[in-house]
Amino acid sequence: MAQDNKVVSLKSQGLVSRVSLPGPLIRLRDVSGQELRNVLSNFFDSADDVLFNLSEKASSTEDQSAYFNAMRELRLQRKNMTVSILQWVSRSFNELGRFDPVPGMSSLEQVDQDSLSLMEHADLEQSVAIDNLMAKLRNHHAKSAHDLAARIRYLVPSLELEDRQVPLSPEVICSGLSEASGDLDIDIRAKLVVFKLFDKLLVNKLDGLYQAANELLIKEGVLPQLKRPATASSSPAAAKAPVRSPVPPKAPSTGSGGGGQVSSGQAGSQATFSELAALLHQEGLTGGEAGGGGESIQLETAGLMEFLGRIQKPSGGWDGDDIPSLSALLAPIFKPESGPVYAVKQVDNDVINLVSMLFDFILEDRQLPAEMKALIGRLQIPVLKVALSDQSFFNRGGHPARKLLNELALAGMGWSPKGEGQRDPLKDKIESVVNRLLDDFTDNIELFGELLSDFSHFMDLDNRRRALVEQRLRDAEEGRAKQERAKTMVDELLAELLEGREVPPVVHEFLQQPWRKYLQWAVLREGEGSSRWEAAVELSRRLVWSVDPNPVDENTRSDLLRAIPSIVDGLRKGLQTISWDPFATDNAIRDLELAHVDVFQTLVTTREAEPEPEMQAPAETPAPAPTEAPEPSAMAAEPAVSQEPQPSTETAPEPPSARPEVAAVAAAEDVWLDRADSLGVGSWVELLSNGNRVRCKLAAFIKATGKYIFVNRNGAKVAEYLREDLARALSSGDISMLDDGLIFDRALESIIDNLRSNRRD
Repeated sequence: MAQDNKVVSLKSQGLVSRVSLPGPLIRLRDVSGQELRNVLSNFFDSADDVLFNLSEKASSTEDQSAYFNAMRELRLQRKNMTVSILQWVSRSFNELGRFDPVPGMSSLEQVDQDSLSLMEHADLEQSVAIDNLMAKLRNHHAKSAHDLAARIRYLVPSLELEDRQVPLSPEVICSGLSEASGDLDIDIRAKLVVFKLFDKLLVNKLDGLYQAANELLIKEGVLPQLKRPATASSSPAAAKAPVRSPVPPKAPSTGSGGGGQVSSGQAGSQATFSELAALLHQEGLTGGEAGGGGESIQLETAGLMEFLGRIQKPSGGWDGDDIPSLSALLAPIFKPESGPVYAVKQVDNDVINLVSMLFDFILEDRQLPAEMKALIGRLQIPVLKVALSDQSFFNRGGHPARKLLNELALAGMGWSPKGEGQRDPLKDKIESVVNRLLDDFTDNIELFGELLSDFSHFMDLDNRRRALVEQRLRDAEEGRAKQERAKTMVDELLAELLEGREVPPVVHEFLQQPWRKYLQWAVLREGEGSSRWEAAVELSRRLVWSVDPNPVDENTRSDLLRAIPSIVDGLRKGLQTISWDPFATDNAIRDLELAHVDVFQTLVTTREAEPEPEMQAPAETPAPAPTEAPEPSAMAAEPAVSQEPQPSTETAPEPPSARPEVAAVAAAEDVWLDRADSLGVGSWVELLSNGNRVRCKLAAFIKATGKYIFVNRNGAKVAEYLREDLARALSSGDISMLDDGLIFDRALESIIDNLRSNRRD
């Protein structure tokens, strides 16, 4: 039964700001909306065919009427139903925690018995159908729906969400269908047919929706290792906890100065950190600030955090070429020019070493511009404080601090300096995030989550704006490519038709001016394989033949008399199709008629002059025969020419000697061509333009022309390359590809690989 939600009380519902949603949920909302739109489009297409087939096979007029009514209403309400369902699902995101798709699904203890009333039979039938559909969806997609719910709860730990309140849950989708079906002007019999279609056509098609939703959140680092569904009695809080793969505890290293200070509880909760620490110990990278010998004072973690808070905000700015390392920033604590010297526990020292190595990788990474490195480099102390207070930072992909670093680096990768006096919203936004952390961060890791949500929303808006600009550019480039292709086809056609022909100037001008426009319009509008294009080509051939009939025989005149009216009529209709100037059309047709009159006069003159050559031909034919007889002597000289293959036998050994070099060059070219082919739309590159390095991304590949179109971060076109030109630019270094992977994950992988390779050496 459709709910009466036409009027919504703002006081009761409240206004939920979209900014309050975490970034991954904003992206999930947008992506799933498009995915669901595609699913619904396929459903309506299939439903129309199914209902038509059912109506043909109906055994009674009532059934046939129900099928036809359902088919008619679905056609009329298709757009409205799609919008209604998408808005309903969007509400489940935007009003997360407040939106209840099925408010009546309460336990019996919560039901007010005085409020119970009998339902109409039609409403009861619809309610039962929707309930059955919910149950079927819930059972059919139990695993994927559970995983999605767990990941969404993990992103909003402050909300207590029932299963039915989770966005994209079966209850949300089915209640949206019920809401959208409420406007169908059909009886319950036809409406039940629609619900059966939902059951038949929609259940299996939602597999892709749930799979895409889970994959998107996994890529965002949200519970990537979630494998085992929780029991039905598990609490929401249990679903929020990250699931980590079990790692056997490491035995304490005998060579570490303070490894014994790591408690057994810590070892179980930070398995990945333990592995990294073990690798550090085996490499002997445990010195630095650990230990307590000499006159150094042992610092507990809380004391270290207090010292870090004092040096968190640097006194001045840094430029891209002079970014101090973490050890240099910590020098006032561990290597002061005067005063006491401090040392830390081994576990804290391991954290310092790992964070230092992470930022060494980030600050040396060529993917980031120097200005962005300087901004992100200012976060070394805040990130160190995060790692000290929450060591799951190293092995939890969805950690807000890690995700914020990744987002800042990913946004900064495509950044280029603005001209003097120009606004730079991206750099200003990144600076505001960095300054907020330097000013306000103590040990409240929630601040990273808040800034991540705000920055993700900023980037979403920016990405949408740039996507619109890039789409306009793609449309313009594709349109230009089609026009170029159409022009080339028409040029080739006219060149072929006019080759070797004596066409009157007025006809030549007609072909090159108005008729060319019509030919281009035909190929652009209908395509080169269309019947309209084929008819236009044939009409062009007949036009050229009508003014230069070659060869001429006794039937040519009668053929022309029959063909010219249809040719003229076809030309006139073609020019009318493209709205050519009617006065110019009349003049062109008049000139064409005069050209045809000249053709007929020429035919008459030719026929009158034909008898004399025919009478002389028998006498002349024997005469050339003796003169042509000596020509075999020229043929007799051909054996001398036949000796020319001998030089080819002498040069035959040359290709084998040249073949390895040619093969090597060809192989090298193939490598760079493959590299060019592997460049996907959206990939970032750095190219050399007018002596400067410019960062841009591949916005489009135009198949019609084989062009790669590159744009800057604002969506403005920077360069275009053909496939071979792009391969040459890649091989010469004029273009270099940038790695747009998550920078924190790349840094961690690099550290692990280096430590393990050093251990093997």
